[in-house]
Amino acid sequence: MALSSNVIGCINFVAMLLSIPVIGAGIWLAMEPDNSCVKILQWPVIILGVLILVVALAGFIGGFWRIPALLIFYLIAMLILIILLACLVVFIYMVTIRGSGHMEPSRTYLEYHLEDYSGWLRRRVQSPFKWDRIRSCLSSTSMCAQLNQSYKMAQDFFNAPLTPLQSGCCKPPTQCGYTFVNPTYWISPINNAADMDCLNWNNDQTQLCYSCDSCKAGLLANLKKEWRRADIILLITLVGLIWVYLIGCCAFRNAKTEEIFRKYKQGYADT
Repeated sequence: MALSSNVIGCINFVAMLLSIPVIGAGIWLAMEPDNSCVKILQWPVIILGVLILVVALAGFIGGFWRIPALLIFYLIAMLILIILLACLVVFIYMVTIRGSGHMEPSRTYLEYHLEDYSGWLRRRVQSPFKWDRIRSCLSSTSMCAQLNQSYKMAQDFFNAPLTPLQSGCCKPPTQCGYTFVNPTYWISPINNAADMDCLNWNNDQTQLCYSCDSCKAGLLANLKKEWRRADIILLITLVGLIWVYLIGCCAFRNAKTEEIFRKYKQGYADT
């Protein structure tokens, strides 16, 4: 019984360590400017990581101090958390499976279209109320102002590896035919009615293309890239937790078997 209990305690210490990448992934997402403006995924990830840590700690204490109630709580709660983590991993993959940038002639950066992305993600940015808050948050960052410091010449800007957010929010769409003055100031063509985004562009540094669908698409492209990275971390952690849980179940079963056998021997000796 003692050996099996120690094994349960040790593997739950490993489970505690596995909660760190989950919490870390949530904190990393919260620190990214786009995710901090949208506030969708980071808190569920952080909360799930903290719950895994708490449940693993309960299993660790129950294993070393041989408290059956804590071990049973651990086995039930950790199974639920593993299922929740698996659902989260699949959900992130499904909502980020669509969407990619489009190449434009004589441009290194890509253009992004809102309709390319999943309906669930689009609904997060299409509501005027939600987008007003997100737009205000994005416009308060320095991502567009940085372009003016880095690129003075048109050709240098056209060859720049812009982020999806910079491509969608800091300049007019390439198809609009605007003339470059600097990265955030463009001269309007005579006919700019090719797309609503062409009309939405504004040289006011607080407006730019923050009202454009291309900005929403750029935001979703950024989210997709960051969520996919977080999803890889969550998937690896999920695999580790499943192995730890299976080993814990085996150790718990062995502990119960040892206890039954010990009681049997004691009963046999008494007779």
